[in-house]
Amino acid sequence: MAGAAFFDLDRTLLPGGTGVVLSRAMRELGVIERALPGEGALYAVFETLGETLPSIALARQATRVAKGRAADAFDAAAEAAAEVILGLVHPFARALVEQHREAGRLVVLATTTPEHLVRPLAERLGFDDVIATRYAVDDGRFTGALTGRFVWSRGKLAAVEEYAEEHGLSLAESYAYSDSVYDAPLLGAVGHPAAVNPDPRLLVLALVRRWPVVNLDVSPGVVKIPLVGVELQRLLLLAAGPEMFPYARFDVQGTENIPPTGPAILVSNHRSYFDVAALIQTVRPTGRTGRILGKKEVFDLPVVGALATALGGIRVDRGVSGAQSFEQAAAALAGGELVALLPQGTIPRGEAFFDPVLRGHTGAARLAALTRAPVIPMGIWGSERVWPRSSPLPNLLALAHPPLVTIRVGEPVELRYRSAVADTRRIMDAITGCLPAQARERHTPSEEELRRTFPGGRGPARAVAPAGRALSGDVH
Repeated sequence: MAGAAFFDLDRTLLPGGTGVVLSRAMRELGVIERALPGEGALYAVFETLGETLPSIALARQATRVAKGRAADAFDAAAEAAAEVILGLVHPFARALVEQHREAGRLVVLATTTPEHLVRPLAERLGFDDVIATRYAVDDGRFTGALTGRFVWSRGKLAAVEEYAEEHGLSLAESYAYSDSVYDAPLLGAVGHPAAVNPDPRLLVLALVRRWPVVNLDVSPGVVKIPLVGVELQRLLLLAAGPEMFPYARFDVQGTENIPPTGPAILVSNHRSYFDVAALIQTVRPTGRTGRILGKKEVFDLPVVGALATALGGIRVDRGVSGAQSFEQAAAALAGGELVALLPQGTIPRGEAFFDPVLRGHTGAARLAALTRAPVIPMGIWGSERVWPRSSPLPNLLALAHPPLVTIRVGEPVELRYRSAVADTRRIMDAITGCLPAQARERHTPSEEELRRTFPGGRGPARAVAPAGRALSGDVH
């Protein structure tokens, strides 16, 4: 038997509830004259804490508002509210719905909200069906009673079980997503439950029962601090100010070129393992978080790999085509996130490190062509003096005279989207334009300078590293 994917609506697909929008639409269209007593306060509590017994009591009372009205009296308000609510849906919720559809599963909206108020929204979101509370109709008018169950808590589970039996679905093969502890019966009945933006009680239950805890407003795998709703990476960025690196100085300019919202691709040259710290100092003042592409070896490490994913890293495997990392980066951009990658793919070795002509792979250009996200160039200079590739650690003792790392962020690169190779040249030229003048001068390195470009300081002094084969955005 096939499975289905059942989605709760309020605080699951959305950051908050639909009640405020629906109520406003009904008042504006004259369907109702005023709000129910205590409605505003209950909505405020719901937005903060999630579903409560008083909010459910309010939902039950709503049948009285409809009593005696024509069965189509709320249709215009439902359509108007759907257009507003559609813009509030979490960026990665639609992608998750589509993934289930592509896997051949029915996607079903399962919500306490009255069916006649949410069906227009469900249709716009591409749901196959709706399981919702239904108001009884007699002679074309609402009677003030319900038809069937009040779709809440065990009532929702019973409604889903009936639906599954009617459609030949296996709950053991099904998925369910909800934020509310009152949906615990449904979550416990399916084979693949997930607590989405869980309320405090559901969070505890999910941890005890080892249900996945997810957030649909960030890329899959990214962790947000429960109850606070702050991304783990944001805490890292707040904690990793320049004072955390007393052995280096930072000169950062041009961060205003990074869009405050929406998708963007941040690209940089690669000179040192310390470039990650430079990226942190660049993104930190923008208030944004980003998805950083990193080599698979980091993600394969115990604990470290899981932390890298939780912080928003995207695993790049240079031994394969890089299709998966490309898709993840594209999905992050589609969700309005910032993606950072290093087109050079790895720190150049030998004489290539000193070449004033930067060469990069086409990943950033291909991502830009697919998503039309702006490409923001960034130049890093001096990071190799803090942490040369020849050293396993940065120079932590350079406290008296810490090296200066300069970071310049440029304006979006003008791309033509006709040739990934040609657009990559434009991207690399833009990065070069963010570097100091000496970066564009040809330099003949000494043997000591060459050795510092190799791990452990050992390697063929005049060698040039071959190009990699991955998406070319991995952070080393």
